[in-house]
Amino acid sequence: MEDVLSVYQRPCDPDRPVVCPGEMSRQLLKHVREPTEAKPGTPRRHDHHYERNGTVNLFTFFEPLANHRVVLTRDRRTKIDWAGCVREVLDTYYSEAQKVVLVMDNLNTHGLSSLYEAFGPAEARRLAERLESTTPRSMEVG
Repeated sequence: MEDVLSVYQRPCDPDRPVVCPGEMSRQLLKHVREPTEAKPGTPRRHDHHYERNGTVNLFTFFEPLANHRVVLTRDRRTKIDWAGCVREVLDTYYSEAQKVVLVMDNLNTHGLSSLYEAFGPAEARRLAERLESTTPRSMEVG
């Protein structure tokens, strides 16, 4: 745990941003009746009835020192989905960074092996070399 806490002590560095990934599933709900608009003296009202409209998985990447957050949606939460989100975050949001420090939990999808399952060896290696991975089990991978 001390290893993870020491990462949070690092100063903000745009060349080595500290990014914390997370995931959550959410149920999508659809109104059965549209909310009524607010009127003078009456607040907007929502009916408690709803129709289930599927689920979505949210992959979040939060950089606390820069107060920056990226949220990506996927239908599922697999290693392949996680690896695709990591590639998008690295190539789109942190393309200028030398390395991105990922502070990850021990979830089975959170590992460099996911990159090799999702992509060919050259692409997986390219992404892995841009990462410094921090978990409670291991400090630096990549």
